[in-house]
Amino acid sequence: MARVLVSEEIAEGGLDRLRAAGHDVDVQLGLSAEQLLGAVADANALIIRSATKVTAEVLAAAPAMVVVGRAGIGLDNVDVDVATERGVMVVNAPQSNILSAAEHTMALLLAQARNVPQAHAALKAGRWERSRWEGVELADKVLGIVGLGRIGKLVAQRAHSFGMRLVAHDPFVSADRARALGIELLDLEELMKRADFVTLHLAKTKETVGLIGADLLAKAKPGIRIVNVARGGIVDEAALAAAIRNGAVGGAALDVFAEEPTTASPLFELDEVVVTPHLGASTREAQDKAGDTIADMVQLALAGDFVPFAVNVSAAEASETVRPFLPLAERLGRLWSSLTDGIPAVLEVEYQGQLADYDTRILTLSVLKGVFGGRTEQSVSYVNAPQIAAERGLEVRSSSTPATAEYVNLVTVRGGGHAIAGTLIGPRSDPRVVMIDDLNVDLPPARHLLVVRNDDRPGMIAAVATTLAEAGINIDDMHLGHSAEGAAAMQVLATTPAVPEPVQAVLRDVPGLLSVNVLTGE
Repeated sequence: MARVLVSEEIAEGGLDRLRAAGHDVDVQLGLSAEQLLGAVADANALIIRSATKVTAEVLAAAPAMVVVGRAGIGLDNVDVDVATERGVMVVNAPQSNILSAAEHTMALLLAQARNVPQAHAALKAGRWERSRWEGVELADKVLGIVGLGRIGKLVAQRAHSFGMRLVAHDPFVSADRARALGIELLDLEELMKRADFVTLHLAKTKETVGLIGADLLAKAKPGIRIVNVARGGIVDEAALAAAIRNGAVGGAALDVFAEEPTTASPLFELDEVVVTPHLGASTREAQDKAGDTIADMVQLALAGDFVPFAVNVSAAEASETVRPFLPLAERLGRLWSSLTDGIPAVLEVEYQGQLADYDTRILTLSVLKGVFGGRTEQSVSYVNAPQIAAERGLEVRSSSTPATAEYVNLVTVRGGGHAIAGTLIGPRSDPRVVMIDDLNVDLPPARHLLVVRNDDRPGMIAAVATTLAEAGINIDDMHLGHSAEGAAAMQVLATTPAVPEPVQAVLRDVPGLLSVNVLTGE
């Protein structure tokens, strides 16, 4: 059972999922920065939204921390670099609020164009100001979309239905893909010169902070209107306020601000500005989806499994073809580690067959989890496995080839004079070890394997079986491997329990037995 600290309000459905999995869910809302340091001391997981600041100090105060889960998209309140250094996985719920954010973008776009909140406030105050709040139509206006990711595309679809002409800036989207969406790609300056409205859909990074500033606004089309439902700080609020005052910018609608929560901004004084207090993800549906998603991600992380939405794992999401090989890859790493006396300079991981057509980086991380899982006292995860390898001077090389002699797919781990390979077979994708030190074998990757190399002559199998029987050790499975020359043979036995060192010593004294290794796959 793990202790999961929840510092901000999360949908109960997600918390119930964690409780049902047997975890201790500790909800402590409204913690001060100092109180948070004490609360995380023995926490294994921390679930937050946007208010909690997960700093280097917080992470240092949480030595048992495995995962930080942000129930939402942005992660500017989490020090991801320090988390990665400490081996703490950081996960979010990137798809939970994309629809809500896109719809709120359209709501602000319309509210800004038609002065809805200003007219509403005036009428509620007893003033009928019909002529004052004249607006503009969206039809035939140019909408510039900065960031054509999931939310940007949803906004584009909705804006297109209003008859808007679409341009976008996103260096990671091809012109062909944009054209298929009915969008013209432009550089950022050209977009600002041509757009009547601009919506922002970017992450907050060192490169995007202050992106919409005085210089860019000065080059923009006169009367341009800015909508930001992305992250605070991307727009320079002081520069935007100045541009609205001097008439260069026609107006703005913002849901996010550089400092949150806030009730003071130069923009709040301007009638041309519509603001909301970070409501982009504040729908019942988005909160339910975020709570469920982050609970699932945290549960996977605590179990040591692959987490699809981990942001600081150096691999892409596992495809349906790759995912079944994750446990096998980790087991092969653990078994290979048991074969070697120490960590060699180079570890080679080869993927053969259909796997060669897919991104296999997550499988390499799984191998490393297995390699170091039994060699270090610290917890080994997908996050810190590459760092541990680098610290121990292990160079990891991976390669892929579509050709394989006997198997649809094959994963081979090689280094330090030893090698092991495995695959999945049959309709249930059963794992099999099919090669050890270049000798063919065929048996499941059991928890305990005894690998014996011996002269290829009669009596060797009986000698091993008799020794194990006298020690009260059961043989669960067995396979014999032979070299191509026939000079040496290999016995691979799955045993219960593991063969202890004294019994190994007895085996090593048997004439004809060349080497004895116990491989532990747990």
